[in-house]
Amino acid sequence: MLAILLGVFGLGFLCWLLFTLAIYALPFLAGLTAGLAAFDSGGGVVGALIVGFLAGGATLALGQIGFVTARTALLRAVIGLLYAVPATVAGYQLSFALAGIGMSTGGWQTAFAVVGAILSGVTAFSRMTLFVPASDGQGIGGVHSPIGWRPHDQRR
Repeated sequence: MLAILLGVFGLGFLCWLLFTLAIYALPFLAGLTAGLAAFDSGGGVVGALIVGFLAGGATLALGQIGFVTARTALLRAVIGLLYAVPATVAGYQLSFALAGIGMSTGGWQTAFAVVGAILSGVTAFSRMTLFVPASDGQGIGGVHSPIGWRPHDQRR
């Protein structure tokens, strides 16, 4: 009974971790690639770790800044997809492995993996939208709505 309970909590924790870390798939891959390249070029373990962390952090920061400052919805969608696609692939792989724990290989395992991939990709994209500042209520392009118009104070 304890093993079943711990198994359910363990799977729940892994699913929570997947959705929490979904946005970090691309920065992790960029940092890993840069770190391995630094290690391969003779930078050593410490140098590879430093380069990897800097590259991953820069990838995340530049993506968030680019997403926030993008003016068009198409550009935001492209930047969001750059972060959502690696998260979707990672979500598929993890969901496929987790589904393999409880069922045999087959259609249901693939179906659960596809659902996990879609949810992971949507989560990564929606987490990118959290960095966009809220609308100031003035409409598109700073055009004022007549509904929100208030007369100016003339007592000056």
